[in-house]
Amino acid sequence: MKKVLFLLLFSIVMSCTSKKDIYLFTSFREPATEGLYLAYSKDGYHWKDLKGPYLKPEIGASKIMRDPSIAKGKDGIYHMVWTTDWRGGNGFGYASSKDLIDWSEQEFIPVMSHEPDVVNVWAPEIFYEDDNDRYIIIWASTIPFRYEKGEEDEKNNHRMYYVTTKDFKTFSETKLFIEPGFSVIDCVIVKRAKNDYALIVKDNTRPNRNLKVAFGKSPLGPFKNISEPYSGFLSEGPTVLEQDGKFIIYYDNYGEKNYKALKTSDFKSFKDITTEIDLPEGHKHGTITTISEDVLEKLIQKSKEK
Repeated sequence: MKKVLFLLLFSIVMSCTSKKDIYLFTSFREPATEGLYLAYSKDGYHWKDLKGPYLKPEIGASKIMRDPSIAKGKDGIYHMVWTTDWRGGNGFGYASSKDLIDWSEQEFIPVMSHEPDVVNVWAPEIFYEDDNDRYIIIWASTIPFRYEKGEEDEKNNHRMYYVTTKDFKTFSETKLFIEPGFSVIDCVIVKRAKNDYALIVKDNTRPNRNLKVAFGKSPLGPFKNISEPYSGFLSEGPTVLEQDGKFIIYYDNYGEKNYKALKTSDFKSFKDITTEIDLPEGHKHGTITTISEDVLEKLIQKSKEK
């Protein structure tokens, strides 16, 4: 009897461990007209190409898809937003999927339509706030002559804005997310613990254009104590995965046309682990989420058709 119980428990344990979530990295390929590309990893370091495109952009004046950001909610549905226009747009693209293969109809969400002089809506990023079961979407926009600037042109002086939603049908009023006193883009919210958040930001001022981090007690801030740069010149597009109590920050080191990664436990000291990572050729920045093995198997089969 004891042997039977042991074998049963062993089978359950093995079943649970065999269903471990897989990391999924969204991406695009220049010139961003083809759509969504994907890569996966079982260890968070070595990424295998799932090819693409999985969703061809059909909305926005430019019909492009840059900076695809995905988050999964309690319902298991993947929600994705992306940049639709390099210049001239007043919103971002949106679609959802249960398996990352079959997608809902694409929608354009005009979050800055109330600002007639807005120059752009760049790199929308989804953060799922599980405590309130809602999604926070942040992005960078320039409104000329709205804020103080340094050497930047008025049409390149960004601040971060946000909306919240529970269903991607109704959205809160657009509000300012962070005003750090300098041009900022590519922010990423990271939950470290309850009431403890880090915010990765790109200082887009000239001549900086590097990554920094700020800290807050809520995913909506206020975020304070902005750090000194922890990345080199011409770096952007950060995304983060948590693993064994530590965080790996991937970012596009576009000045040298490669990808880099840093590991940290406190967002104060960082270890460069670039030599330990491997990404598909042509990979451009998106975000990292997780998928099940069942979803991965379907994606692998789909990738063989591409």
